[in-house]
Amino acid sequence: MNNVTCATKKLIVLVGPTGVGKTALSIHLAQQLNTCIVSSDSRQLYKELVIGTAAPTLEEQKAAPHHFIGTLSLTDNYSAAQYEVDAMKLLQKLFIQKDYVILSGGSMLYIDALCNGIDDIPSVDAETRAHLLKRYEKEGLERLCDELRIIDPDYYAIVDQKNHKRVIHALEIYYITGKTFTSFRKKTIKQRPFEIIKIGLKREREELYTRINQRVDQMIADGLIEEARSVFSQRHLNSLNTVGYKELFAYFDGTCDLAFAIEKIKQHSRVYSKKQMTWFRKDPAIHWFHPENEAEIMAFVKQQL
Repeated sequence: MNNVTCATKKLIVLVGPTGVGKTALSIHLAQQLNTCIVSSDSRQLYKELVIGTAAPTLEEQKAAPHHFIGTLSLTDNYSAAQYEVDAMKLLQKLFIQKDYVILSGGSMLYIDALCNGIDDIPSVDAETRAHLLKRYEKEGLERLCDELRIIDPDYYAIVDQKNHKRVIHALEIYYITGKTFTSFRKKTIKQRPFEIIKIGLKREREELYTRINQRVDQMIADGLIEEARSVFSQRHLNSLNTVGYKELFAYFDGTCDLAFAIEKIKQHSRVYSKKQMTWFRKDPAIHWFHPENEAEIMAFVKQQL
């Protein structure tokens, strides 16, 4: 990062499960520090997905400048690796003018990619991706897992064998390179030319689950059904394999009623929040706070600056 003294530049990373209150707090911190917010939400990138991803409103974006909100279309191919490249380029520009920048979001892989770097794994062409997806739909996940076990037993031993996207991606890499996915996973942490301060937000489980349920109800009231219907014809895209949309797609298909679909959105959102917390708790660098203890959080931040 040219002409930037790393000791004076700090990335304040705000993490936590869906529905915990990251957006409101990140805006308040940005206002107090006179800085901007870089989103680390992999779905808020898509301009068509506003309500269902709880993207910052125009008013919230006016209250504090945001980056990586609504910058892509659903058909754009994007990955955590590309996010690392784009976010690092953006930070290089931002840190010329600012000493502090806030990173806020809940997409674990995107946060990890920016903070620690991501392995240099080749991108997958559309033809190979379509071929593996067609095989998955025709042959099923178990058949693909069997193939992965033969060609890459090391990755097979650690991959979530119920997660079809990860299984398929490992096969895609093998198909286009002739090398195993394991051979590309070096897990080397990259050094960053800025200091990283990590703040985690958490609530008691019942409190969080109540907030998640209420937020889903508010999304429905705000027009989530109409938003989902507007992208229904593109449901095959990976970007729409997203909680809030896939459940409503099942309703549109007639395989369940609306009440059931809404309840499933709430359930799947709660499950996702649990996965996020499991991931974040593994990081000892995260300092945890209740999001309403704003004065305590701000005092901690100022101690680090």
